[in-house]
Amino acid sequence: MTQREAIIPAGRDALYEKHGYSAAIRSGDLLFVSGQVGSLEDGEPEPDFKKQVQLAFKRLEATLATAGATFDDLVDITTFHTDPQNQFETIMEVKNSIFSKKPYPNWTAVGVTWLAGFDFEIKVIARLPNAA
Repeated sequence: MTQREAIIPAGRDALYEKHGYSAAIRSGDLLFVSGQVGSLEDGEPEPDFKKQVQLAFKRLEATLATAGATFDDLVDITTFHTDPQNQFETIMEVKNSIFSKKPYPNWTAVGVTWLAGFDFEIKVIARLPNAA
């Protein structure tokens, strides 16, 4: 049976300990990343929407790096949006700056009514390079 290994980016352990979950779990050559949000250092939401989306991607990038992965290793993405119709253009602008070349990862966008004070969340599955 494959063992699960918790992945927690530096400086974020207190946040994950407080809420009782891991930033990501490595299982074999797969990395399952919990929803990442645009939180400030104190855990509160970044109030500016575009900056919140950029910060969520930055948090995701840090989690991936902790596991030895990059955005190029993403296989599947799910994003959650509190107001998709009005947020989509901004989200696409940030997304296109990160994923500018093919092949693009799978992407599913879901409209939701609540994200604990946030307006955007991203969770992913990555295939880890050089995984044991």
